[in-house]
Amino acid sequence: MPTPTKGPRLGGGPAHERLILANLATSLFEHDQITTTEAKAKRLRPLAERLVTFAKRGDLHARRRVLTVVRDKGVVHRLFTEIAPDMAERQGGYTRITKIGNRKGDNAPMAVIELVREPLSPKQATVAEAEAATKRSARDKKAAKAAKAPAADWASTPADADEVVAPVDADTTEADSTDADPTEAEAVVAQDPDDAADDSSNAKA
Repeated sequence: MPTPTKGPRLGGGPAHERLILANLATSLFEHDQITTTEAKAKRLRPLAERLVTFAKRGDLHARRRVLTVVRDKGVVHRLFTEIAPDMAERQGGYTRITKIGNRKGDNAPMAVIELVREPLSPKQATVAEAEAATKRSARDKKAAKAAKAPAADWASTPADADEVVAPVDADTTEADSTDADPTEAEAVVAQDPDDAADDSSNAKA
């Protein structure tokens, strides 16, 4: 016999547990709320919310998946046509569990599980929209920063800086050497005092 996935098993075996949860889900979608034990309500909640998610999808495949659990076609029709449109704006949290105390006979803790069909308040919708905008802006900033990072690293590399500076220095030195006026150089040489002294001694001789 396979071990249960969460907590103790309901009923006598796995098949019995599946039937119990299927009947609870059928009653929940038919009456919008049911009273049961806390253990059964907690085990029913993930199954019921999964079925509501299928109903929100609304296609034929989703309807057939729900029919494998809820065998009553009238209840499935109500789930897809009445309950799912009320849950269109919700991103989860389709059920609510309220504890109501212990049962009189065996003192078992009881709870009411119900569908949350009231529309979202404007404040909740505004908060959800603001959170989505914040996440979107943070994602855009991260993408922009990642796009700018390679260019900044390339510019800050010292080897690249040397390669950029070296040709500029060579060009400037060559330009200075080629632009020098030869007449100015001859004038400077002519004003050398040693050369002037040699010229005067030759003239006296």
